[in-house]
Amino acid sequence: MNKFCIVLFAVACLASCSSEDDYQLESFVEGAKIAGVNGMHFGPDGFLYAASVSGSDISVIDTENQSIIKRYGLTEGVIGPDDIAFNSKGEFYWTSILTGEVAGFDLNGNKVIAGNPGPGVNPITFSDDDRLFVAQCFFDNGVFELDPTGTNPPRTIFNELGQFCGLNGMDWGPDGRLYGPRWFNNEVVSVDVDSGDLRVEAKGFVVPAAVKFNSKGQLFVLDTGAGKVIKVDDGNNIDFAIVETGLDNLAFNDRDELFVSSYSEGYVLKVSENSIEPVLPGGISHAGGIAVLENDIIVADIQSVKAYSTTNGDESWNYKNTFRVSPMGANTAVSTFKDNLILTSWLDGHVKIMRPDTGEIIESLDNLNMPISATPFKNQIAVALHGDKTVTLFNLQDKTSSILSEGFSAPTHLLNYEGNLLLSDKSEGKLYQIDDKGNKKVVFEGLHSPEGLAVQGNIIYVFEGDTGEIKKIENDVVTTLATVQAGSQPQSELHPPSVVFNGLAIKDNYLYVSGEMERALFRIKI
Repeated sequence: MNKFCIVLFAVACLASCSSEDDYQLESFVEGAKIAGVNGMHFGPDGFLYAASVSGSDISVIDTENQSIIKRYGLTEGVIGPDDIAFNSKGEFYWTSILTGEVAGFDLNGNKVIAGNPGPGVNPITFSDDDRLFVAQCFFDNGVFELDPTGTNPPRTIFNELGQFCGLNGMDWGPDGRLYGPRWFNNEVVSVDVDSGDLRVEAKGFVVPAAVKFNSKGQLFVLDTGAGKVIKVDDGNNIDFAIVETGLDNLAFNDRDELFVSSYSEGYVLKVSENSIEPVLPGGISHAGGIAVLENDIIVADIQSVKAYSTTNGDESWNYKNTFRVSPMGANTAVSTFKDNLILTSWLDGHVKIMRPDTGEIIESLDNLNMPISATPFKNQIAVALHGDKTVTLFNLQDKTSSILSEGFSAPTHLLNYEGNLLLSDKSEGKLYQIDDKGNKKVVFEGLHSPEGLAVQGNIIYVFEGDTGEIKKIENDVVTTLATVQAGSQPQSELHPPSVVFNGLAIKDNYLYVSGEMERALFRIKI
């Protein structure tokens, strides 16, 4: 799945920088083709349409040739799609979970906005007579009918259905009812969309993520907590395919062949009772912050935390997250704390300490104000908080906190530096040094959009998030070593400027670079 290979790239350098022609960017670990695969649906053309929230695109997959033949992204107006569905005319619609928009393309390729019930819109499906239904999950919990043309406002079926999640991964049943799993309730229910009648259809799951019917009207359930596909037959749950955790959705083609997706690994698999066949490979899906622990590079891959050997790029271990269920959470940055790891998530508002040998969470700081990164400092944990624009110290023992320094615009990467702290401020284009009294001074300014930092001696390495430039600062001279793809941009004011943290780390005279958009790890000999 992960290959160790070397690919030479052109070295980009700003005209105002010194020249370093001997630096080479190497592709070290290749990852997934899609940045986490969420909802899927086969189109009338026979191709599989796969949504990706983190990739902010919809990939059109030829499952026979195992290739992506087209992508719909931001240029076409697709924003953070979580699920996708086709109507009988061949038009497809999707949900944008972070913005709340429900939109589609008509047969002429024009974007049509059906409505906006609010953030959290997640599953989507059409009835047999082309009525459009969506539900919210994780950020709200309603169920709605929408006018596909957007002429009429959404009709509320349930304003609230359970806590945290209405329905996920829905399908229209052969009995004319809307079916969907209840993520936190371990059951599958059906809804009469006109009367609101709710009926439990199956129970006993770990974390049911999606349901689909085949052409025979048989119900299949994707249980991401158990890592399997389950067939429901006369009230009995029968294991159909054992895969692994981190799964997201499933789809049948016109031959009743079943395909599953993974939000954590970014793969698509064809599964049956007797076999599992890769369609698109998985691996790194949304490379964020990285850190070095012994002989491994640790990657905060949002829905997983992965480790890769610095010797050959092989995967050493991989802990997958079950969204809003697993104690690990969805993490965008990582650092080290003695022999353990510090995981940071602005998505979940936490900083956690994890044992790398078991994946156990041994300490947790919760309900933080948009933490972006964290590092040990003076027997406490220093955290860059975007929510209040501070660097705050937290005591793991009594969970008390105190603001160390404040007045930043976008505090991003925080790490130890000459007995003090070094902080990048992405919006200001500055690097700050902060001492244990909270005094701050500008170490360097005039950068474009600094995110990840790494330090070796008196040299500071910087990842410019919005340009993809990897820079070296030595004696106030800036050198651009290489350029990768720029990082993702916030989709609303609710997101920090860094979004998926673009990280750097140093091991054995190699500078490792997280390739967020490439879904890969790079390195540079320094």
